[in-house]
Order: sequence, then C-alpha cells, then structure tokens
Amino acid sequence: MNRVHIKTYGCQMNERDSEAVAAMLRARGYSIVEDEGEADVVLLNTCSVREQAEQKAIGKAGHLGRRKKRNPNFLVGVMGCMAQNKGADLLDRLPDLDLLVGTQKFHTVPDHLDNLIASLQGQGPRPSTLVDLEAEAGSQNTIRDHVPGERQVSAFVSIMQGCNMKCSYCIVPKTRGPERGRPIDDIVAEVEELAAAGTREVTLLGQIVNQYGVREFPFVDGKSPFVQLLERINAVEGIERIRFTSPHPSGFKQDLIDCYGRLEKLCEYIHFPLQSGSDRILKAMRRPYSVEKFSRILEAMRERCPDLWVSTDVIVGYPGETQEDFQLTCDAFERIGFDMAYVFKYSVRPDTAAEPLGDPVPQEIKEERNQILLDKLQAHSLRRNQSLVGQTLEVLVEGPARRGENRFTGRTRGFRKVVFTGSERLVGQLVPVRIKEATVTTLEGELVLSGVDLDKVPASV
Repeated sequence: MNRVHIKTYGCQMNERDSEAVAAMLRARGYSIVEDEGEADVVLLNTCSVREQAEQKAIGKAGHLGRRKKRNPNFLVGVMGCMAQNKGADLLDRLPDLDLLVGTQKFHTVPDHLDNLIASLQGQGPRPSTLVDLEAEAGSQNTIRDHVPGERQVSAFVSIMQGCNMKCSYCIVPKTRGPERGRPIDDIVAEVEELAAAGTREVTLLGQIVNQYGVREFPFVDGKSPFVQLLERINAVEGIERIRFTSPHPSGFKQDLIDCYGRLEKLCEYIHFPLQSGSDRILKAMRRPYSVEKFSRILEAMRERCPDLWVSTDVIVGYPGETQEDFQLTCDAFERIGFDMAYVFKYSVRPDTAAEPLGDPVPQEIKEERNQILLDKLQAHSLRRNQSLVGQTLEVLVEGPARRGENRFTGRTRGFRKVVFTGSERLVGQLVPVRIKEATVTTLEGELVLSGVDLDKVPASV
C-alpha cells in the first residue's frame, strides 16, 4: 500500500507543489511510481484556472473511482486548486474520493495517507472522505522539499503563495489566498542545497513573482525584496542561470529592469503576460496598465538586454471583445514581437468578477482569433529562430532527447530548445553548440568540442 502516483494539471507552481508532496512522501517511506496502473494510491493535483483543466481532472477522478469499485483498497485523492475552489461540493460528483486537500495543506498529505492506510489494514475505523481545505498560517514555507538523491539540472523554487490582484477572469486569489512570501534566507538556503546536489538553473515561482515580499519585507537601498533575492541567488556558487515567472507589469520597477545586464546569471528571457492588446479590454479585465506602459517596460528591458527573448499570455474572446479590440491585439503582437506565447480562449470561471458577463463571444470566433494569433506567433518565432543559424550558443544540457540514439536536449539562455548529438556525461554542463537548423519550436545543433572539457566526454562523441 505504499506506491503512489501523482498526476499534475496546470501551471509550474502546481508542478512544484506535486514535487514537494512527492519528496515528503518518499521521506515517509512511500514509493513514487510513474505508471498509475502500478499505484496503490493516485493523487490528482488539479487546476481551476481554465474549465478544460477542471473537466480533465474530474473525468480522470471518475475513471479512478470506477477502478476503486473493483478494488476497495485502492485510494484516490484530489489536491490543489480545484479541491480548494469546489470544496466538499466536489464529493457530490466524486463520491468515491478518499482525500480532498487544499492549496495550503499539501504538507498534510503524508499524515492523511498514513491514517487512511492504517484504517484499511484494520487499525482503526475506515473514515469517510478526509477533507482538509482550511487556510493555514505559514503554509508558504512548506513547499521547500525536493526529492532526495535526485539530481535536477533545472529546478523550480517556490518563493511565495497567493495573489492580491483582482483580475476579473481569474480565480487564483480564491484558490491560493493572499500574497505570502517566504523569508529570503530560507529561499537562498534551498537554492544552496540544490546547487550542492548538482542543480545549475533555478526558476523562481510566484503568482505575481515580482511582487514578492513588498508588504512583508523592507526595501534596501531602493531595491525591492525581489531584487534583493535575485542578488543573493546570483551569488550562490554552482548556480549558473536564474529565471522567474510570472511577473506583472504593475510591479515592474526600474530596480528590476536594471538587473538585466547587471546580474550575470539572470537569463535573457522573460515571460511577461499581456492578456490583451486593447486598453478597453485590459480595463475590463482589471489589469492596471495600458499597452503603452507594457511596451515601455519591454523597451527599457531591451535597452539593457538587446538579446532579450519574450513570451506572453493572451486571452481571446473575453466578454465584450470586438473585432476592433482583437485587431489591436494583433497589432501589439506584430509591434512587440513575442517569441513564444500561450493563447487561451476565454471560459467563464465561477466566482470571478467576469462571471456575470457570461460568455457572449461565439466559440467559432474564439477559435478563429486563437488561430490568427498562433499563425502570427509561429511566423515571428520561426524568423527569430532562423536568425540563430550559424551562431554558437551556450546550452545547458538537460538530458536525453525523446528520439534518436545519443541525442540530447538542452536550453539556451533565451529558453530556446536545442537538440544535438552528445553524451550522457554532458548532462548538467554548459556547452557550446553551433546551430545548424531551426524550426518554430526547436533548434538543431552540433556540439563544438573545442569549448567542452574533453576529459568528461567519451571518445565516441
């Protein structure tokens, strides 16, 4: 009864939460398995940001419930944002759940599983579904564990929980609670432990990551707590690259802009959500900035960092979005030149400010607008990638590629994926790779041996 499979839906913060739960379970003696068919326990870490993610998780939980009917000792749990959002009402649709855990209670999962398994083994009465959804002070400090003994070339580090923004379409403030930051010293200690275990790149995670600590920790010499944190991590020996996601334009001040080009480990890449190119729609979304302000921030960053790579989020079909509004978004795409983007078709989320507006933009129009933006994105991304052909770039080798013998994959500082022929012994190294070909999403490269420590590379490479 100790084999656990964790399936994660949604964002990088959910991935980090799942990883922390896995680490806590392993420390308790549980085995984390990749194949859910081999598991005695399946935990679903869920997302409520988009309706499709919720429906997928509910469908999967229903399927697992049918498996439970065939094997009463099989345990099923739902964690995370959907659990927090729907609460015990979720049991009306999923009566076979054994465990329901909210976003501030991930650290309680090992104890709950211990109790459930003990009851199955006759050491106590079998309880009804365990429901643990209450807020807990200090919960932001519980997402700190990483799987012991496993080297992570690139690792996520959660620096805060929650969000104080009031975006009309977003349910995160309800599911994650208000902003709460971890102490800088604790975060740096976690990064130092990762570096000692072989991690070379960290991505700092927060719902509004550049708002980290602004209401809890002091500014020093005009620098925000987030910039202070970046400086501390930049000094950690062994860490070669720093990324963060996702910032908000309203919290992007000059001290953060100045970090680009000043902190050598801060990568020339930013995920910067625009959401719409129409000021009218941004105001309706309760996004407190204009397209002009968004553009000015990026212009200032590109002055500091001319080789900056930028990704974004955009929602099409928000209630009231006209063809003119959408054209403004298209114009912004062309003018700003995003290298990557996540384009979402609006869906109504319960208990958001936009819920009373309904969903008046027809689905076929959303589909059309979605495809138009994707086409523009692909055209720009291909041009930018092709501009790299012939250049030699620094690549952090992450591991084997999905296909091909002796094929490996890594990322540039601009977060471009590179595939090349190499060796297992290169994993975790920064190596020079000459770019030979480019597609919309991937660069094909050739290892430049003159820039590699040959003592670490087999003669066959």
